[in-house]
Amino acid sequence: MEQASYQQRRNEVEQYFDRTAFSAWARLTSDAPVSRIRATVRAGRERMRANMLHALGADLTGRRILDAGCGTGAMAIELAQRGADVLAVDLSGQLIELAKERATLVPGKGRILWVSGDMLDARFGQFDHVVAMDSLIHYEAVDMVPALEQLAQRSTQSLHVSFAPSTAMLALMHAVGRCLPRADRAPSIVPLAGERLLRRLSARSAFEHCKLWLGERVNSGFYISQLLNIEQAPLRATPVPGSAPVPGSTTVKSEGGEARHA
Repeated sequence: MEQASYQQRRNEVEQYFDRTAFSAWARLTSDAPVSRIRATVRAGRERMRANMLHALGADLTGRRILDAGCGTGAMAIELAQRGADVLAVDLSGQLIELAKERATLVPGKGRILWVSGDMLDARFGQFDHVVAMDSLIHYEAVDMVPALEQLAQRSTQSLHVSFAPSTAMLALMHAVGRCLPRADRAPSIVPLAGERLLRRLSARSAFEHCKLWLGERVNSGFYISQLLNIEQAPLRATPVPGSAPVPGSTTVKSEGGEARHA
């Protein structure tokens, strides 16, 4: 069950992007000219997206992928171009509509289903991979860790997430943001220490058999983000008691229950 703090923060993020930041976000994620500061953010986001795509590989034909917090659709469109079937989800209905418009201009081998909703909705089912680029940067660790746990449980192969690493600049921005009147501020970015986050995740049962590691940290002006990779452990063959395997082979049980050597 979602915590009340997650629900409250989710509602704040939804209202911010739908009512306040839509125009600025649409411009930032386009080819339109922007200020120097926003140009660094644009470049940083492009770099992080490239890192996630590289982790997934060039050929994604037949893969089902959840783009959790898809925004204006850049990641989902590139995934579809690589052959993936993508479920692209975002809280902002306006961003989803803009993403749909942009997707019609770019052909892809795969398919994209655009949905305005909560990325943690269990009704979306299972996926081969989940990507969440900057989708959880507004949540405290107490909410982010359970969210990652839910996303990991729905990915059969891997989960790739970016988060705001704990740096002096981000910590200062976070502190200053808390001092502003609530009505005047955007949902603040919550910086997290990478190694501490790894320890938190490793202590949860959902990650007991997962490989967790930190990828590249992107520093581009006012954009600072760290990649977190979570890889599900491959299923192991079950030894058949009493069988005598051929040296160098692995004994597994076939669907019919008979022993065979691989």
